[in-house]
Amino acid sequence: MLHNRNKRQRLGEFLVHGVRPISEAIAHGWSVRALLHAGTATSRWALDLINGGVADAVIELAPDLLQELSEKEADTPELIAVVATPPDDLHRITVTPDGIVVVLDRPISPGNIGSLLRSGDAFGVDGVIITGHAADIYDPKAVRASRGSLFAIPAVRVDSPTEALAWLRTIDRLELVGTSEDATNAIWSHDFSGPTAVVVGNETTGMSSFWAASCDSTVHIPMTGSASSFNATVAASIALYEIMRQRSPNP
Repeated sequence: MLHNRNKRQRLGEFLVHGVRPISEAIAHGWSVRALLHAGTATSRWALDLINGGVADAVIELAPDLLQELSEKEADTPELIAVVATPPDDLHRITVTPDGIVVVLDRPISPGNIGSLLRSGDAFGVDGVIITGHAADIYDPKAVRASRGSLFAIPAVRVDSPTEALAWLRTIDRLELVGTSEDATNAIWSHDFSGPTAVVVGNETTGMSSFWAASCDSTVHIPMTGSASSFNATVAASIALYEIMRQRSPNP
């Protein structure tokens, strides 16, 4: 289950490690199918969850098996949660009147997805859409990199970019803004006052031709030095920060 994407999808569940991610999953109402432990939990946090009825089942495992599931080389964790994956339904995302959505086009790295979710949570996005052939939101590296933010904002996988675009076009006044090193306009010269979908391309090839043609505007992030482009997550984070800066009463 931990490493096999097909098995995660077939079972409709994934593993969550760590105090903050498990606590965030529970706090945000995600369905916890099981809490796994080795019978050695001593912290008040772990004991409260084991005895608190927050999971459908509480299962004791041999310590070496729990450690193997945790991918840790040292200590056996007190708890691992088995959490149900929510449906990939775009209607899980509720876009506020001046809301922000991030579209990740064919991301390769699960760690980048998790880091983007963390940035999106920090900057108050309404949701994240993962389109095309992409890394898995529920890959252990993505879950770990999100530091619990996976559970705070809706993240939806959509295989067809056409479906994602059709849904985005139903949102009143929403502007699709793509990030591209070839864009003419600098990011700080663009008006982000209205509802916005920020489209960020693949780490290697950038936005697909579909998204490049579908965006209402494109912007570039000015750089100095010899780097040719930003990491996709960094580019998205910079764009989200610029939106927040423009909307701040004291920019």
